Amino acid sequence: MSYFLFGVLPYLALTVLVVGSIARYERDPFTWKSSSSQLLRRKQLVWGSILFHVGVLIVFFGHLVGMLTPVEIFHMLGMSYGFKQVLAIVVGGVAGAMAIVGGAMLLHRRLFDPRVRANSSFADTAILVLLCAQLVLGLGTILVSIQHLDGGEMVKFMMWAQGIFTLQAGAWELVADVHWIFKLHILLGLVIFILFPFTRLVHMLSVPVRYVLRPGYQIVRTRKHKVNLGPRP
Repeated sequence: MSYFLFGVLPYLALTVLVVGSIARYERDPFTWKSSSSQLLRRKQLVWGSILFHVGVLIVFFGHLVGMLTPVEIFHMLGMSYGFKQVLAIVVGGVAGAMAIVGGAMLLHRRLFDPRVRANSSFADTAILVLLCAQLVLGLGTILVSIQHLDGGEMVKFMMWAQGIFTLQAGAWELVADVHWIFKLHILLGLVIFILFPFTRLVHMLSVPVRYVLRPGYQIVRTRKHKVNLGPRP
């Protein structure tokens, strides 16, 4: 089971994520959107969205850099495993708490506002619940991590993630004996990867670079102007 979950499932999840996202963009490009509900109810959305998105982005890129950066680079920088783990705990803990608060606000809005709920699909609500659960699990791993600050467990996850991307067959053995909460955290993350192409999460891949680099301002009329077409014939 450990071999399948941590040695096979990662490749299945990444394949579904990549192939599914490309297929959706090619077949149903008009569904590639965040489906914002701001017009239905702005209350709770602004603060909830800011806290959630900022927190999730920090957590995501923290995991991406921390897990996939070769150990040798940290050695070159003179950064010990213990220091890196404490840094991850502090930054990840603050960002995770922000994301959970924001996610709870967004989930409350989606569940208890009649108009927002009526315009939400099952996938919209379910993926938000899974993301909040993943954030809670992430904070739960901190309680285990602070019991051993030497960084040994953290190195296992780094070597496992890098082993997956470098196609090392025995990478799964590195995480086979870690605490169950870490395993559940990894498993739920892979499930989210699998569901990614079928939910609104695909909008994460649409970075609005052209919007930032646009040549000028967008002109929008705020009122209708009457046009005199002359006397009728």
